[in-house]
Amino acid sequence: MSKTVLILGAGVGGLTTADTLRQLLPPEDRIILVDRSFDGTLGLSLLWVLRGWRRPDDVRVRPTAASLPGVEMVTATVAHIDIAAQVVHTDNSVIGYDALVIALGAALNTDAVPGLSDALDADVAGQFYTLDGAAELRAKVEALEHGRIAVAIAGVPFKCPAAPFEAAFLIAAQLGDRYATGTVQIDTFTPDPLPMPVAGPEVGEALVSMLKDHGVGFHPRKALARVDEAARTMHFGDGTSEPFDLLAVVPPHVPSAAARSAGLSESGWIPVDPRTLSTSADNVWAIGDATVLTLPNGKPLPKAAVFAEAQAAVVAHGVARHLGYDVAERHFTGAGACYVETGDHQAAKGDGDFFAPSAPSVTLYPPSREFHEEKVAQELAWLTRWKT
Repeated sequence: MSKTVLILGAGVGGLTTADTLRQLLPPEDRIILVDRSFDGTLGLSLLWVLRGWRRPDDVRVRPTAASLPGVEMVTATVAHIDIAAQVVHTDNSVIGYDALVIALGAALNTDAVPGLSDALDADVAGQFYTLDGAAELRAKVEALEHGRIAVAIAGVPFKCPAAPFEAAFLIAAQLGDRYATGTVQIDTFTPDPLPMPVAGPEVGEALVSMLKDHGVGFHPRKALARVDEAARTMHFGDGTSEPFDLLAVVPPHVPSAAARSAGLSESGWIPVDPRTLSTSADNVWAIGDATVLTLPNGKPLPKAAVFAEAQAAVVAHGVARHLGYDVAERHFTGAGACYVETGDHQAAKGDGDFFAPSAPSVTLYPPSREFHEEKVAQELAWLTRWKT
């Protein structure tokens, strides 16, 4: 009897899971991939759109049936996940499954910080976590003749821990003489004590030094509580406030409503086994930004595409084994790397083992053109595979 594997979400994790599973399962088994639009991009490309090195259409991918042969692609919005009944309700159908993979990512919720949506609507703020947002923020930076740009993290967790600081470097490079002469100032604000805190204090302190070397201000332990768009002022949880002329914000990230509907946790972020990505339900796995994966030191694994892609291969093998097929068992190792663009076609590289026993063991290597080219190669490989 044929089996049905249902994958929710066609981001990095969902696409990789579907692709790998089709290679592992016999043709009679169905693989169904559900996404609301099948319109996506690799997160690292967003910062290059912000810098002006890419246009949105250059990096937008829309996977087709030709790029995923043997996978049923269903364009629909997931309304409810019924774990007990082993069905998923969408806005146009009900789909049953023998195995379910939740790869729904994280949603952006600008309403979570009072006044933030108003600031975005008034064009005194912008965000770089969507293609259109990155392009629009670039235009706002280009139009700013003088003043202060605040790059602020509105809440944790958020995707790609390095991204806000990369944005600061790239905006500084875009400004050119306006920044070099001090006509425009850039400051970063984070609720954390250091950048990329899960990677450890050495990495965070090294990144603070890089910001200082570039003349970018760093303000730790600043939890954004409210934005006054008329006064162009940020108000923080500690009672302090800071003015800005342009706010470049990392919007609050929240679990998708669909992921919440599964009822696998109170928060909506789905807890998973660190090695197998299995959930508390026997035939349900979750990967990528939708999850909360607790590291040996008790902190959560950062949300990053490099982890989602690695987890997808692990889950594909786990699903195949669950369905009774003789395939190799794989485990997620917690190894990963990310790049920190510095604005001049160079990038630093953070690389290490996030499953190290006492705390993640991560090294931040100094910026080089070689690391930037590694990042370019990753983007090219992704676009070559999916931009068909």
